[in-house]
Amino acid sequence: MENKLLKELYDHFYICPELDEQENEVEECHKALIATLEKPERKLVLRIIDAQDSIREQTSLDSFIAGFELAWRLSAELHNDENERSFSCRTRRSGAHLVDKRDK
Repeated sequence: MENKLLKELYDHFYICPELDEQENEVEECHKALIATLEKPERKLVLRIIDAQDSIREQTSLDSFIAGFELAWRLSAELHNDENERSFSCRTRRSGAHLVDKRDK
């Protein structure tokens, strides 16, 4: 369920980079290769391309999720640090002294 939400965030926020030059080169090479192959080999090339596209898509999604989870953890850690600092400042201003049992 968590990954479903992250996938929706990915779909919403991810912007595919413009790779026109690389895409054109792949398309030209693909056409040249297909022109030299028989039908069974053409199908094999298409299966390879589909598998590579799937790998790239999954890798991109996994990378997005890992980055999002890292950002989430960093945010939580910063929030905890701010709370601890705020508590520390309030106790100093109020003159309260905390005694650590280990100091006794």
